[in-house]
Amino acid sequence: MQSFVETNREDPAKEDVSRRIHTFEEIYRFFSDRKVARQAERCVQCGDPFCTTIGCPLQNYIPQWLEAIAEKDLEKAFLLSNESSPFPEILGRICPHNRLCEGACTLEDGYGAISIGPIEASITDLAFAAGYTLPFPGITTGKRVAVVGSGPAGMSCAHFLLRAGVGVEMFERADLPGGLLAYGIPGFKLDKRTVTHRFEILQGAGMKLHLDTEIGQDLPFAKLVDSHDAVFLGVGATNGKRAGIPNEDHEHCFLAMEYLTNVQRRLGDRAWMERFGVLGKRVVVIGGGDTAMDCVRTAVREGAQEVTCLYRRDEANMPGSHKEYHNAVEEGVTFLFQAAPQRIVVDDYGRLVGVDAIRTLLGEPDAGGRQRVEELPGSEHCVAADMVIMALGFDVAGLPWLADTGIKLGRWGEVVIEPASGRTSHPKVYAGGDCQRGADLVVTAAADGRRAALAIMEQLLG
Repeated sequence: MQSFVETNREDPAKEDVSRRIHTFEEIYRFFSDRKVARQAERCVQCGDPFCTTIGCPLQNYIPQWLEAIAEKDLEKAFLLSNESSPFPEILGRICPHNRLCEGACTLEDGYGAISIGPIEASITDLAFAAGYTLPFPGITTGKRVAVVGSGPAGMSCAHFLLRAGVGVEMFERADLPGGLLAYGIPGFKLDKRTVTHRFEILQGAGMKLHLDTEIGQDLPFAKLVDSHDAVFLGVGATNGKRAGIPNEDHEHCFLAMEYLTNVQRRLGDRAWMERFGVLGKRVVVIGGGDTAMDCVRTAVREGAQEVTCLYRRDEANMPGSHKEYHNAVEEGVTFLFQAAPQRIVVDDYGRLVGVDAIRTLLGEPDAGGRQRVEELPGSEHCVAADMVIMALGFDVAGLPWLADTGIKLGRWGEVVIEPASGRTSHPKVYAGGDCQRGADLVVTAAADGRRAALAIMEQLLG
């Protein structure tokens, strides 16, 4: 270990841009056995590992599995990695590591952080390829838990309950399991076979999966509560936000998830709508987070004539992952920073032709420490567009059946929980992920699901 002086940080090899913009295949080629060990050897094995204690919402055993794989003990590294995380091969691909574990790494300032994310993904990829399996005991208790929603929070909760031998039934309103992982995150970041494999593992461990089943419509929530020992809500935050500007209801002005879901459906040979096609069009995406990057990079691959990202702050204040921004730049996306949309421009024939925007300045910090956005009078300009996609975040969808069951909701419709356990105002119902905290990261949803699973175990099993 501690070879950071002799060995430089390496990131996974990346597909050449001239090829990758024509395919939805993953652009990164993760580490081989030899390279993953060499990169793990750079770890200094801190006495107080900030990567875990500060950087990781799951508080993964990062130094321990780095040491194991550095010693070429793949099985031990695999088991350690999967001990605290419900799907490390997914989080190793999509977490904003620069803001989390790698950002907290002791070597970040001076030597380059350990490439924790790629190592994490590589360990489980290599282990599965070698035939290693996870130790699920089968359903060994008489307890049954319903999990509503098959996204990251629901997957995590189900994973840890099944590890304890608790029966799990999962209910998903879509025709594919995975939530955001299936229909939101594009394949060039996360191969859908990786998600499918995790559900095969969960079902092999005894989970019953019900697709095309919407709670509150196809199945009353009260009946679900009565027929199970506990219920976990992981329904996410699915209502996309709009900018609140004139003409944003135009037929060619879309929400991010509408667009991304439609493309994923087409790629998966499912029913899709041609009105979302961008071939030969000028596309403007409004927003600066990872969802915006997913949209611009998808539009490039879908054959847009030109793709522009409009963001009202500067590059340093973009909330998404740095690597996703740089990948988008490499792929030909134009970024207009410090530009705020004012109006969707429609011509006399009703065609969408552009976005009126105004230049912005970053002023004094607000109560949260972030600089306020101020508009610069006289700087109005028009950005040509045939289609606009709004990637401005998500709100919790209205779920009246929760209130009808006596579950307390917050000001914005979010589920109110006990922070330590994830339990709602109903003694049998728990919640986690975006429906409880608002739109956030996949890893925080995974942590919420694990927290609730442990609390449910304590309640049911003692």
